[in-house]
Amino acid sequence: MNIYVGNLDYDLQESDLEMAFSDFGNVESVKIIKDKFTGRGKGFGFVDMTDDGEAAEAIEKLDGSALNGRNIVVNKAKPPKERY
Repeated sequence: MNIYVGNLDYDLQESDLEMAFSDFGNVESVKIIKDKFTGRGKGFGFVDMTDDGEAAEAIEKLDGSALNGRNIVVNKAKPPKERY
């Protein structure tokens, strides 16, 4: 399951995000979206987990929790919109 994670600290590293989610199960990949000019995080990212049940538990437990001093938003990622 692909999970959206928002309201991230701009200096948070992908390894920190992976650690938070790995408590709930196997994390396949983590991607924090970064500004292409500064290389700094934009405050959101995505986590892929292999098991949907573990992913659902992670969403339930981590949504609204504090990570690096910020209350993060966690929910199932929506498919990307088509660009014309």
